[in-house]
Amino acid sequence: QVQLVESGGGLVQAGGSLRLSCIASGSIFSLNAMGWYRQAPGKQRELVAGISRGGTTNYADYVKGRFTISRDNAKNTVYLQMNSLKFEDTAVYYCTADKSFQVVVGGTPRAWGQGTQVTVSS
Repeated sequence: QVQLVESGGGLVQAGGSLRLSCIASGSIFSLNAMGWYRQAPGKQRELVAGISRGGTTNYADYVKGRFTISRDNAKNTVYLQMNSLKFEDTAVYYCTADKSFQVVVGGTPRAWGQGTQVTVSS
């Protein structure tokens, strides 16, 4: 079993930046892919970005050019650098992990963190 713990959320003004972190523990040998999803109030959960163990990335169109996903395999950590934040980026951000990169970016990953709140004030 995999445990994922997010940190780094908070309140920021529009145009500002935040960096989210997610540390994985447990059966981490199966974590070929990790990613970030988000869910805003009254909306469905949606993909933000995914990254494979080798560094292949995939971004949702609405964050391309503003967000960067990265990972440190030695630390079992994935990061999400969020720049030029907009009001509509306000959501709970969830870290995810799965054996399959395709599942992380297009399916339902098997491991989820508890989420961290990101609030962007306009």
